[in-house]
Amino acid sequence: MRKPRDFDAELQALIDKTKALKTKKQSQLGELVMAIGADAMSIEQLAGALIDAVGADPARKEAWRKSGAAFFRGDGARARKGAHRNAGGAAASGPSPQPPAGEAGAA
Repeated sequence: MRKPRDFDAELQALIDKTKALKTKKQSQLGELVMAIGADAMSIEQLAGALIDAVGADPARKEAWRKSGAAFFRGDGARARKGAHRNAGGAAASGPSPQPPAGEAGAA
């Protein structure tokens, strides 16, 4: 006779794996923010730039994708310059003052 499956244990394993993947994704996002220098922006500026990015037209998103691909290939400085040139709204603002205490680690 076959051994019955322990659905509760399998479900718990999937839940644990999901939590681990979400934690890893969040950590990698924070590392990316720091690697590109966006941690120098205030949390409000960063949120505004992301909101604008979500609603951007497809051609603009493609330009950002190419810039991001260049960054991951190791052309980071060039990709950042391109992002400033192609970005609009909150992302195009120049150098920002140091964020208030407590906001730098919020990303």
